[in-house]
Amino acid sequence: MSYRISVDTGGTFTDVVISDANDRMVIGKALTTPDRIFLGMKAAIKAAAKQLELNFEQLMARTNVLIYGTTRATNAIVTKTTAKTAFVTTAGFPDILLLKEGGKFNPHDFTLDFPDPYILRRNTFQLQERIGSDGEVVEQLDETQAKELIAEIGGRKFEAVAVCLLWSIANPSHEKRFAELLSEQLPGIPYTLSHELAPVIREYRRASATAIDASLKPLMQGHLNEMRADLHNAGFNGDLLISTTEGGCNHIDVLAAKPIYTVGSGPAMAPVAARTFSDIEGQGSDVIVCDTGGTTFDVGLVRDGRLTFTRDTWLGDMYTGNLLGISAVDVRSIGAGGGSIAWIDEGGLMRVGPQSAGSKPGPACYGLGGTEPTVSDAAVVLGYFNPENFLGGRMRLDATAARNAVAKIAVKIGLTTEQAAFQILALASDLMTRAIADMTVNEGFNPRESTIVAGGGAAGVNIMAIARELGCDKAILPKVASALSASGMQFADIVAEEAQSYVVFSNDFERKAVNVVLEELEGKLEAFRREIVGSVQDYDIELIAEARYVGQVWELDTRLPTRRFETDADLQAFIEVFHQTHERVFAVRDIGSSVQIVNWKARLVAHLPSKPRPGEQAAIRRKGTSGLYRDCFFGASKPVKTEIYQAEEITPGLLINGPAIIEEPTTTLVVYPGMAAEVSRYGNYILHLTQEVK
Repeated sequence: MSYRISVDTGGTFTDVVISDANDRMVIGKALTTPDRIFLGMKAAIKAAAKQLELNFEQLMARTNVLIYGTTRATNAIVTKTTAKTAFVTTAGFPDILLLKEGGKFNPHDFTLDFPDPYILRRNTFQLQERIGSDGEVVEQLDETQAKELIAEIGGRKFEAVAVCLLWSIANPSHEKRFAELLSEQLPGIPYTLSHELAPVIREYRRASATAIDASLKPLMQGHLNEMRADLHNAGFNGDLLISTTEGGCNHIDVLAAKPIYTVGSGPAMAPVAARTFSDIEGQGSDVIVCDTGGTTFDVGLVRDGRLTFTRDTWLGDMYTGNLLGISAVDVRSIGAGGGSIAWIDEGGLMRVGPQSAGSKPGPACYGLGGTEPTVSDAAVVLGYFNPENFLGGRMRLDATAARNAVAKIAVKIGLTTEQAAFQILALASDLMTRAIADMTVNEGFNPRESTIVAGGGAAGVNIMAIARELGCDKAILPKVASALSASGMQFADIVAEEAQSYVVFSNDFERKAVNVVLEELEGKLEAFRREIVGSVQDYDIELIAEARYVGQVWELDTRLPTRRFETDADLQAFIEVFHQTHERVFAVRDIGSSVQIVNWKARLVAHLPSKPRPGEQAAIRRKGTSGLYRDCFFGASKPVKTEIYQAEEITPGLLINGPAIIEEPTTTLVVYPGMAAEVSRYGNYILHLTQEVK
């Protein structure tokens, strides 16, 4: 029997999902080992292999596909451990990365220091050349000065080079020539050219993407090659794919060449999983994705069965952080996860996050030396986590350490330890609820008309409370919720995208020129498909315009209803699709305004064969009773007798009324008083806000 493995390495845990030829899916979980990622991966794979009655070596030898997702790139950016990178730009424009896009949440707040650019000003090099917006050469490239500049880059021991010249998207000849000189003088040094990576209008976005990508190349190329060698030595000889921030996966060599697409690639898989589970359960095509990890809470949307994309992914705070600058699955994060630390601010108010205990030392309850109170410690104090049966009994929790940690907060705010623990969890839930509301309301998305799909190891602790607060009466906790991103990789396809800037207006539309652009984009993707995924014949290429009404600042992704603009009717059909898209998001349709298209995109989705689909089982609804109880706290001063269910008791059709705790091997679901959870015929949990289940 052949197997398919997906791996998601997070800041705290490494999640593994394995599917077999019969579509059975099992989960493995282990602590992440930052110093050598493969060790944590191996431990998680071993845990999953045990459920298949295989050892590690047997499983690796029988695995056809392994899809790997990592936070290595994201962590390197956050911790500023990327390569020493030189930024080369057109003379006269050295402050592109410094000035960014000039935004600021509070323009009258002068207490904040001006943020450093991604690449410091002293590491910026100005090149004598100039291309005009029409592609005309305004000033020839000064090759003598370019060679001197390259010599200085070599002399100062830079490890990578980012090249972003003004209007290279209109004429890339100077960037290409500089790359040739760079390879001649400094052979082997990694570099990124902006016109190849992000050929779109807006200088800062292109420069930021180029700088980030170049700075990651030495690190990620080394990491991916090391991972490939480790897997080969472990007996794996199948296809190694890497998850990407585009909402799919790609071959390892492609990602080594463009490592920026690994940034946020793990969270980008959660919407893929959520879309699949909502579809399987017949819960609709509008989905809110909530992925609660040890460090962060990630929110994403699926609208009309389609992932949502953005070019506004900030690493750090908006405006003061660094913009990813590429089209990526729209997933937004806040620092509120199972490992988030509770603390008291100077005004005496309790806060949760964004600081996290991570995996080392981890929450106090892990018994690894952590002493700060976390959300996980609060769950132990409240009785939600079973110290003897955490992770299916593979990890024993230190309840005394958890209680001592939370007690430090309780004393400061004058509450009992249990009350303080409930306040920690309630505050974390409030932060998560607000993160969901900010994203949904701002996108014209009504949570009450959507389905929540929850994932992450800590999701089950408070997802029902969050759903109640949002008024969302449709919620799903998949059987593989604790590894939602890893399970998304199981359903992922190979995805690639090409983009090109060509500004045009609907009232002065140049059909022939636009059709040439679309032809070129499709041609690039067809060439990529033949070279990289030639064996996959089931594929689609979608054409998209980034469009706006004239006078607006930002664009909306608008699907093209036709492959080419052959007639006026084709243009009118596109304009109508844009009106509908704008009205859906902003509740405004301005038919009197011209539509401006700034960028054109083509997205290839090559459908991988043998993707699993959870099997259906017979399900007869019946009320459950376990006979096991323990005292848990739900906000009152006294504990509540709460029924406890073990994973082996859970079968399709089972209806569990709260208060109840369901202990799965890799997650814990808290069914609050007055609520209910039902096991579907696919083994997932359908969550109900009331016990009046229809």
